[in-house]
Amino acid sequence: MLRLFDSLTPRFDGGIYKICMVTARLGLAYLFFTQLFWKLPPGFGCGADFAFPKPTQDNFYDSNKSSGLCFWMGLESIYASQPRQVLVADLRPAGLPTISLNITPLAELNGFLLDSLLIPRIQLFGWLIWLAEFWIFLSMLLGLFTRLGGLVSILVSLQLYIGLANIPRPFEWEWSYGTIVLLSVAMLGSAAGRFLGVDGWFRQKLATPAGNGNRLAKIGLILT
Repeated sequence: MLRLFDSLTPRFDGGIYKICMVTARLGLAYLFFTQLFWKLPPGFGCGADFAFPKPTQDNFYDSNKSSGLCFWMGLESIYASQPRQVLVADLRPAGLPTISLNITPLAELNGFLLDSLLIPRIQLFGWLIWLAEFWIFLSMLLGLFTRLGGLVSILVSLQLYIGLANIPRPFEWEWSYGTIVLLSVAMLGSAAGRFLGVDGWFRQKLATPAGNGNRLAKIGLILT
């Protein structure tokens, strides 16, 4: 009986692993799918005038009738110069100090890039942002180059985390973004498209040319 259990355990563990990774992959795909439609190109949900929120004297903002991608990029810019703590664990009820990480310098750098590069060219970078998120959705849905999709997802979600985590109004809970980062890391590391995904088929086709020294095939194996 023990031998039978030992022989079944690897199959059971492997099956659970595959089911969990496919579930997480499709969940990430659906998450990015839901985010495609409020910032559709060419207007990116911004309206005809591409208005951005304006800062006010009380360290908050006037929405300036902005919406869509313009609204959220504008909020990142407005809050970039304010002190920002993330990974906050309030241990005071236990008589211990609060644990947190100061990302103000990163938020300021993010704000500088927004103000000097992205916001003035929103009609170009809006396309790049939308296409990046569409690629993540497609990659995770099909299991197509899931490591590349995971890497792009890490970059996108990290930028959102730096720009929006724990801003005060509207309050953006840091783990809404942090969870996406961690899920993206799991996709990068697990290459979840190898099961019930195009990557499994690709790897079979690429194995022989990669073994013969084909560099493109080797790169393909890394990305899948």
